[in-house]
Amino acid sequence: MRKAAAIPLSILGLGVAGIGYASVIERNWFRLRRFDVPVLAPGQRPVRILQISDLHLTPRRHRLIEWVRSLASLDPDLVVNTGDTLAHPDAVESYMYAVEPLLDRPGLFVYGSNDMYAPRPKNPVRYLWRTSKGDPRQHVPNLPWDELGAAMREAGWLDMNNATARLKVADLDVHVGGIHDSHIDRDRYDEIAGQAPVDADLRLGVMHSPEPRNMSRFAQDGYQVLLAGHTHGGQLCIPFYGALVTNCGIDRARVKGLSRHESAWLHVSAGLGTSPYAPARFACPPEATLLTLVPRRPVVPDDTSSRKVR
Repeated sequence: MRKAAAIPLSILGLGVAGIGYASVIERNWFRLRRFDVPVLAPGQRPVRILQISDLHLTPRRHRLIEWVRSLASLDPDLVVNTGDTLAHPDAVESYMYAVEPLLDRPGLFVYGSNDMYAPRPKNPVRYLWRTSKGDPRQHVPNLPWDELGAAMREAGWLDMNNATARLKVADLDVHVGGIHDSHIDRDRYDEIAGQAPVDADLRLGVMHSPEPRNMSRFAQDGYQVLLAGHTHGGQLCIPFYGALVTNCGIDRARVKGLSRHESAWLHVSAGLGTSPYAPARFACPPEATLLTLVPRRPVVPDDTSSRKVR
């Protein structure tokens, strides 16, 4: 009898240890990822973009707040927030304190659904067979998204929700196009549609949820770099396999990190936070990303066509 009881107890012990690791250790194991993106014209100096996403912030996340403040030491040229910043009605002040050291440089933002609607208890297992896009909708926003946006705009950051803008970033003339969150059907790409100006040094597209239909429109309009969040990198992943789900239309292989989408470079952030009702990460640490834009390699002409065939 003792021998038979030892097996379920050991499994229970492993389960408790795994939950403790995912909810206490990895959830607070913040890291910075770095990527070089070869997108600039030859001769231009590198430009650093810091992307933060999916903080899902509550006022008591002191460790996360202080870690975000420390990112100012990277001295980025541009800061991009790709949404889902809030998870509590009183979190705007905490967020503005977190990014305060970054507000002296250019920045821009879009909203995610959780900037408008407070998280609710849900069964996380259902994400194994469906996304949250079809969930019953809250029709009246109950988070202070307008206060959040006003605070960032007052600090000089650009509101890119269904909008375009032109700004100077270091030595670059940058054209930006952004859309609101497609996960709650607030994206209005038609309002920004059209060929991005070819005279810009960089054409940057920003969104919260990386839906392929919008990413393709950005790429077809000439945007060179696309930034998104939303996926949490899968949040609960299997080592050596990766994400089980993406919670949107993007494929699992591109659930986080740098990849290509048609002619554009795409970066999807795994984000820094979690819903307060699912406070765990496994094999997917919370992250911010420093993207260093560097010159493209010069194209070497292929002269084989001019050689005589012997």
